Amino acid sequence: MGKIRVAINGYGTIGRRVADAVTRQPDMELVGISKVRADYKTGFIGYHDYTLYGDSPQCVDQLAKGGFNPKGTLEDLLEQADIVVDCVPPKLAASNKPRYEAAGVKHLFQGGEKPEVAPFSFNALANFDAVIGAASARVVSCNTTGMTRVLYALHSAFGVEQARVVIARKATDPDDPLQGPVDGAVLDPYPAQVPAHHGHDVAEVIPGLHVFVMSARMPMTHAHFHSLIISLKNKEITRAQVMEVLLQTPRTLFVNSTTGVISTMNVFDIGRELGRSRGDIYEGTIWEDSVTVDEGDLYMFMAVHQEAIVIPETVDGIRALMGTSSKEDSMRVTDETMGVVAGRLLDVLSRKKIVLSF
Repeated sequence: MGKIRVAINGYGTIGRRVADAVTRQPDMELVGISKVRADYKTGFIGYHDYTLYGDSPQCVDQLAKGGFNPKGTLEDLLEQADIVVDCVPPKLAASNKPRYEAAGVKHLFQGGEKPEVAPFSFNALANFDAVIGAASARVVSCNTTGMTRVLYALHSAFGVEQARVVIARKATDPDDPLQGPVDGAVLDPYPAQVPAHHGHDVAEVIPGLHVFVMSARMPMTHAHFHSLIISLKNKEITRAQVMEVLLQTPRTLFVNSTTGVISTMNVFDIGRELGRSRGDIYEGTIWEDSVTVDEGDLYMFMAVHQEAIVIPETVDGIRALMGTSSKEDSMRVTDETMGVVAGRLLDVLSRKKIVLSF
């Protein structure tokens, strides 16, 4: 088989990042991007030498009137593709599913959609093998991705009785001023829903794991902030044993407040200094000095960059659906091409060239 031919529907926060990531993969080819309307983001499709398509004939006309030159419709794009990554705004992807099925292409959705949109909810570390060769899957949300990586590693090593997570959510994305930031904490969702949906989504990936989540929006834009309390089955487990496992967990970065990393703003600064495009942080970022074990309960703080953490999972999801790679090989290639790291930040920095510009 030649390179996997990837189409992307939508070019917003996630779509732009998926496009860049796909073009980094030695086994993938980006055949085009579909958009609904002409805006400044559309200009970057041509700037990056990607091929533009319109969602419908009407969208093609609108894009042309906006000064762009779309090659055809989404249906035309799907004829060129083996798989499409749906990156349209949340709650809209389900209406596209019949179009993907009619075109006979595999399809990968994002975590803003309901689990029912696809037969599998996907996390590379936890259930890559279960998704191999399937027709479609949903990459779970940013918060669920961060939780799943950590909980899967701990559950595999020690057994997890239950996890309780309080999420301080970002109010909005940095490029979306119409939703915030807000001047106060806002229930998410409202009316109050306790537990929040994230625990159910984790269980979609790790069956039988009980995760109880509460969530509220805060006046910030660059990351979510998790407070985790994880009850381990073995009450004799020590902090040293926990750290030994977590330090070996892929896509998990450890920072320490004693070195001045005291805020999600510092975490975002780390992404910029690593040379990451847009300052992206693909790793779940844990404060090592917050990791505490007391009578079988594990406590820690973690930052989740909502714009970026699902991008490595999306790349791996493409390979899983296409059945072209093992989990280990896919994650290794994805991490190498995107400069994804794991372990302690200062150890990562001492290796220097391990971190690639992306």
